[in-house]
Amino acid sequence: MKKILIFYGAYGGGHLQAAKSIKEHIEKNYPDTQIEMIDCIEYINKYLNKISTTAYKEMAKKAPWMWKRVYTNSSSGTLSKITTRANHLMSRKLDNILQEFKPDLVISTHPFSNQMCTNLRKKHKINCKIATILTDFASHPQWTVDSDYIDYFFVSNHEIKDQLIESGIPNFKIFVTGIPVSTRFQKTYSREEICKDFNLDPNKDVVLFFAGGEFGLGRKRTHMIFRALIRLYKTTQVVAISGRNKKMYNKFKKLVETYNVQDRIKIFEFTSKIPELMSISKFVITKPGGLTSTESLVSNLPIVIINPIPGQEEENAEFLERNHLAIWIKKSDNGARVLKNIYRHPEILEEMKKNIPNFALPNSTEDICNVLYNSI
Repeated sequence: MKKILIFYGAYGGGHLQAAKSIKEHIEKNYPDTQIEMIDCIEYINKYLNKISTTAYKEMAKKAPWMWKRVYTNSSSGTLSKITTRANHLMSRKLDNILQEFKPDLVISTHPFSNQMCTNLRKKHKINCKIATILTDFASHPQWTVDSDYIDYFFVSNHEIKDQLIESGIPNFKIFVTGIPVSTRFQKTYSREEICKDFNLDPNKDVVLFFAGGEFGLGRKRTHMIFRALIRLYKTTQVVAISGRNKKMYNKFKKLVETYNVQDRIKIFEFTSKIPELMSISKFVITKPGGLTSTESLVSNLPIVIINPIPGQEEENAEFLERNHLAIWIKKSDNGARVLKNIYRHPEILEEMKKNIPNFALPNSTEDICNVLYNSI
């Protein structure tokens, strides 16, 4: 019986979803394995977890410039040292579960748990193998603290691999697998059945629109882009997901009623059928989180980027735009004009679709699990 612990952090959904994808694949395909998934900060102190996750959400939502400063300053200097020191101190508590569970392998999808485990290994508290899964399209120095004690790095693209090699990490430790996503994104779906489920016309194009969820960044801009979709894409259907943002949902609903377009504009607070919707969409409009962007690429779906959180999401946006996988509607852009240009020139989307197979890596979850399971 092989024993695996997966640590994640509840700072944005990508770390959690990546951990879930790995856990589900191992449970399904490797029955001789005992596997547990733990929120590292929640385990250490649930009040600390609540405070820190709330602070992250509030900064991202109300003061994104402040989050960018935290993200940038944590790369080096005093804040970086404080963060690393704090993780070393918290590792003492995390050691309890490690000593109790005695894993053969620890997988981290967040840099905090990564640092805690490498600190324990450096102090000879644990001797299991350690793997880290980077969940964005650019690296950050917090991922590579005490990298000598990390056995495997799984990254989304070759640019990150080159960055890690330049920082001194051996080539043999780094695997370009992509960010792990649910295997549901590899399935083939019936367009007719999905359209029937969502009351859509299977003969008309669909645009998938993620409004930003609970963060609701750039609310006025999001509202404007949604209105432009309604006005400019008159023969196109739109499925808009508002997430936990009730205000955004109500504003969208009011717009749909004002323009009387209930027949082609569908609004949902939540749906569990994102793989299905991506499979029938022409393109997606979204914030560039690492997970959502990966799901879009695996679904062969061009991306229109709006409202990235400063820091990691802006770096994701830069990567996607630089590699002609996405169009980024920046603050200085006229969003309606950008959308009109895409509508009038369908070759823009076709060109992006040609580039996607070079970056999609649809077997990411399976590839990561194969490497790790065969190593223990």
